[in-house]
Amino acid sequence: MVAPTNAKKADDRRNQTDALEKDEVELRLEKALFGDDAGFLNSLAGRKPQQAEGALTRVYGSSDLEIPRLEDQQDNLSEVADEDLFFLDAGTGELPIPVSKDLEHTEPLHSSSHAQPTWYDSDDDRITVSLASNTRLRKLRDTESDDVVSGRQYIQRLRRQYESLHPTPDWVKYARKKRKLSAQDDGDKDTDSDVSMDEGSDSLPSAQPLSELLRSAGSLTSTARQPSQEHKGPRKLRPEVIDIQRTKDVAASGPSSIDSLQFHPYYPLLIAAGPSSMATIYHVSPHPPNPNPILTSLHLKGTPIHTAAFCRPSSTTAVTDAEHDQTHIFLSSRRRYFHSWSLSTGVVKKVTRALYGDTRKEQRTMESFKVSPCGRYIGLVGSSRKGGGSINVLSTETMQWVCSCRVDSRGGVADFAWWRNGNGFAVVGKNGEVSEYDIDSRRVVARWIDEGAVGITVIALGGAPSPGQACRGGSLWVAVGSSSGVVNLYDRRGWSTEAAEGAATTNPPGTDERPKPARVLEQLVTPISHIEFSEDGQMLVMGSRWKKGALRLVHLPSCTVYRNWPTDKTPLGRVSAVALSPDGRYLAVGNDQGKIKLWEISE
Repeated sequence: MVAPTNAKKADDRRNQTDALEKDEVELRLEKALFGDDAGFLNSLAGRKPQQAEGALTRVYGSSDLEIPRLEDQQDNLSEVADEDLFFLDAGTGELPIPVSKDLEHTEPLHSSSHAQPTWYDSDDDRITVSLASNTRLRKLRDTESDDVVSGRQYIQRLRRQYESLHPTPDWVKYARKKRKLSAQDDGDKDTDSDVSMDEGSDSLPSAQPLSELLRSAGSLTSTARQPSQEHKGPRKLRPEVIDIQRTKDVAASGPSSIDSLQFHPYYPLLIAAGPSSMATIYHVSPHPPNPNPILTSLHLKGTPIHTAAFCRPSSTTAVTDAEHDQTHIFLSSRRRYFHSWSLSTGVVKKVTRALYGDTRKEQRTMESFKVSPCGRYIGLVGSSRKGGGSINVLSTETMQWVCSCRVDSRGGVADFAWWRNGNGFAVVGKNGEVSEYDIDSRRVVARWIDEGAVGITVIALGGAPSPGQACRGGSLWVAVGSSSGVVNLYDRRGWSTEAAEGAATTNPPGTDERPKPARVLEQLVTPISHIEFSEDGQMLVMGSRWKKGALRLVHLPSCTVYRNWPTDKTPLGRVSAVALSPDGRYLAVGNDQGKIKLWEISE
């Protein structure tokens, strides 16, 4: 046998010690410290309160604790059994049979249609409410024979009656749908896919198709036209003096400034947008009884709109039938994505994966863009941290990257403007260097420097040359605005014919071209923010948003400023957006107060 170890001997001695009975000293100490059953009952008997009739008495014990007792609670419960002092909630066994059956088929209050309550009162199952006996509750009955319902059923019927009288607002439904979506910015994540579009059926709002809007507008369908169909002969404006009349305002006021204005290329429609995240389409008809009505509007939550533009169909034949019009509206803000609004279907899409790679890193925001006149391309102004900039060109049909024009300019890109034929554009840096980029050849075909070149802010191309004349990109005029308020107006007819015809050269053009402006316009003294050419090239609108009434009209080709308009009493305000209709009849001006004023121009 193996001798027991020391640890085993210690355990045996410990077990023997635990089995010994407590001695008298240990029992007295335990009683003094913890007490015993007899002492506990004696203390309860000593604390029995002395009650006076008709009053609430308070008895103080040795511990100075206050014990309130009522007069009618005089029964001695010391001999009452414990099972008689307490009871268990057995549910609805004692309720009426109709009520019990209703409870078995009643859905809980925390169903999928309602949020789960933080606390649930079980007493609602034992309450009964009579609906037939109370005239105000009879409307809660499902049938005429309904009478007694449980408390839970009563609560559900009250909620149902309230929701029938007060339907859920549309903005609440939209917020609930947005809450279900993942709270992530799709534009901040890089994936391998080139383009990602989110349909507007679930996460984005939608609008009525253009065909329904045109039918509801009455005379709008009959006035839909191409710009060339408005006048039989060419329209000719007089120099120096212009015949302009103010009409009914398009918008009297708005929630924010109007940062973007544009007319539809075929229909008398005007789109306005601003930081209020609202894009509104108006029917331009300043005649009574309902002048310039609102056709529809679109609200993009959390997206202050910076630029909104129509994109005409890319086909050569103009579409005048609203049923087959594929016109889109592009909306952008200071985000890495933009929205596409189809007028033919009313569907809104979110474009988040148009760029990728290094191009995507440079395109940190899509707030500034311009759509080509042909409707095939959309150009985005991008900037890099090294001080330069680029213009990224996307296809409007596939929303994929086509090409990019890099500009090495101190301060980055100031602005760019599309050629009239849409095959290229002119981009100007803030240092005054202008680059002419051809999309077909994917190269810069010309470079020239603006005269003065002091803080360039904006550039615009417009006008069509006469038959037999060659101009680069089909644009006759180019205007460059600066931060000093000076606008240089150039005539492109005297420039190189080889580049205008699109002939390729062996070496890229140099930067030694310094054309002389046909006219230097110095009527404004604050930075130029808007330059707009009319479709026929007979008028130039230039304005500045940094001073009230800073707007001027220039006649072309005489390059003279109209002296009779605007006057000191013309209510322009601080001009934040300007637009000329394709036929040249209307001039729309938006200001920082959200007002859109409309003027009619006559020959």
